[in-house]
Amino acid sequence: MYKTTKFQKLHKSRLLKFNLIFVAGFYLCYMEPITWHDFEKVELRAGTILEVADFPEARKPAYKVKVDFGELGVKWSSAQITKHYTKEELVGKQIMGVVNFPKKQIANFMSEFLVTGLADEHGDIVLTMIDKPVPNGSKLI
Repeated sequence: MYKTTKFQKLHKSRLLKFNLIFVAGFYLCYMEPITWHDFEKVELRAGTILEVADFPEARKPAYKVKVDFGELGVKWSSAQITKHYTKEELVGKQIMGVVNFPKKQIANFMSEFLVTGLADEHGDIVLTMIDKPVPNGSKLI
């Protein structure tokens, strides 16, 4: 017998949500599976950073980044990546972004895509970068 419960944990001001299954006296983390069709809806695209600017109006330290996504155009986003990167070293890097989310207002700025990254052991974001050049706008497959 097992029962499923939802669990929320606050980590470095991020609310993490887990589905936990209780089996034989232990809680096991469970991720809800998605279909291939669900995955195909996410437009994860490659883009090259053209410009990086300070974003002092943001609640948490962040940059504004301008990224060229090829045929999809040039888009701006906000990214909390100031712990690991300087503005100068980011220009020219290829990153991955989700380009089909709706625009989101952050302070006085409209973010046009989601910059992707992973949290390190301290909760600071490390960018998802591409190690060999691909055409801007290439879709993750």
